[in-house]
Formats: sequence, C-alpha cells, structure tokens
Amino acid sequence: MKTINRNGFALLAVVIFLFTACNNSTNKNEMKTSINKESNYIFPKGDKINNDYFSGTAWLQMLVTDKEKFDMTIGNVIFEPGVRNNWHSHPGGQILLCTKGKGYYQEKGKPIQLLNVGDVVEIHADVVHWHGATPDSEFEHIAISPQSHKGAVVWMQPVSDEEYNSYDKQ
Repeated sequence: MKTINRNGFALLAVVIFLFTACNNSTNKNEMKTSINKESNYIFPKGDKINNDYFSGTAWLQMLVTDKEKFDMTIGNVIFEPGVRNNWHSHPGGQILLCTKGKGYYQEKGKPIQLLNVGDVVEIHADVVHWHGATPDSEFEHIAISPQSHKGAVVWMQPVSDEEYNSYDKQ
C-alpha cells in the first residue's frame, strides 16, 4: 500500500536530520556529525552500489545503522536517470522520502506512480515493489526500513524494460 503525503514531509525530514545529527557515538559527550563536501546533495553521495539488484549506477549513504538501539536503518539512495532496483519486499516495511528529481514507484499488480520532491511513500511489510529514477531525471530518496529485527530486504527478479516503460502507456 502506498500513501503520498506532502504535508508531513518537512516535519519528517527535520526529525530525521535531528535524529541523525544527534545520534551519540561511543563517547557520550561527542556528537556524530557528517560534513557534505558535495554541495548539490543534502547528504554525502555515498558509495556506488555494486550488486546485481540495480539496473545501473546508484549510490548509497547509510545514515542510521544501529539496528539494536533503533530497530531501523535509514539510508540515502541516489539513482542515475533510468536506473531502478529489482522487485523486492521488506519484512518490516519501508518509508521513502523523495528529496530530489523524479522517480517511479510500483507495487506488483498496480500501475506505476510518478514520484516528485516532497512525496512520502509508505510501503507496508512484505509488499512486493520497485522504485527508481525516471528515464530523464536523477532521483534521490531517503529510505527508512523500520522493524529491522524482522529481517533485511528480500530481492527478487529485475524489473523488465516493458514493465519500466509502462508508465508512458498509462
């Protein structure tokens, strides 16, 4: 199930930013900070994703990784134009906060949805879906994976070109 809500995006973004900035390191008196040297991005671009679950070049910058304390992970993902991930699901669900460019989101058996800056996508547990950039735009989103104790992402088959290009036929 997908819900796009522009009104709550600003509040969520501020909460996530503060949450990330205030996440204590091993020294309780030290604050964990990150300096972004790439001025076009909110967060550092991160590392190039090197696996077979993306159709092209994408980057990942993990923002929150302490599953034991928070039972969630938060990462910033950047897709080059035309790049998408495979069909997949999350045992604990996922929330996407769209921060740059234009993207696509599709649940199995439903039409593709166009995503714009400010959109929030709520993906319930075990819903099979994919997301990525439109053919002519880079796309960036913050991916929140709650309930990490339920397990990591379950990867499936690639999204075919026919499936990806079906947005133009709607």
